[in-house]
Amino acid sequence: MNLLNRIQGIFFNPQLTLKALSEKPVWVDALIIVLISLTIFSYITIPYAQKDRLEIEKDNVELRERLGEEGYNRRIAFMENPPKALLYFLSFIATPAMYLIGFLISSLVILIIGRLTSTEGKFIQVFAAVLHVNFVDKILGNALRLLLILTGKSVMQTTTSLALLFPRMEMTSSAYHILSQVDFFQLWLFGILGFGLSHIFKIDLKKGLIISYVFWFIKSLFYIGTTLLQQGVGG
Repeated sequence: MNLLNRIQGIFFNPQLTLKALSEKPVWVDALIIVLISLTIFSYITIPYAQKDRLEIEKDNVELRERLGEEGYNRRIAFMENPPKALLYFLSFIATPAMYLIGFLISSLVILIIGRLTSTEGKFIQVFAAVLHVNFVDKILGNALRLLLILTGKSVMQTTTSLALLFPRMEMTSSAYHILSQVDFFQLWLFGILGFGLSHIFKIDLKKGLIISYVFWFIKSLFYIGTTLLQQGVGG
């Protein structure tokens, strides 16, 4: 099955596509496509994310008091005119590297969870499935998010999650971070991943879906915890 057939299959016939991947786990071209998509998305949206962060820090009284007037002014000046080299590094090196590590760790954790129900399945099978189901979120999902970001001129105010239903909610609140994890494209992604896991571990679909959504829940808790911790440290 070539790349175009796999891309089409993930959206229109995920069960058959992921079954074929479990039998012949190809992943290099899928990894390249996903990382290129993420790099482009990052490069286009970083200026908007930087502007969002600047607006938050300009109103941060605690940060001004902690850094002192001189340190605070230096920080704001840096954020207003960040070095181009830094933006290129974040987009073209840091972003793909971070996501590659994330895909590898995710695949390992899913494999460990799967081992609780089956002795079948190999890491490369899980890795291939994880990469392909991310076409849903990292290509289609990010395409929609990019359109919304370019329209609204903001990254932080853009979401495809349940937080969309609460437009007046504070974006730095715990409730917002929790709701942001209930993302339509993420739920879709982990739903079809269940098909792949059922074939990889040779278990029924119900167990495959349970493994997939258990991992989603663990990932969400990790994201919420680290985000709140960063906010606490950053003031």
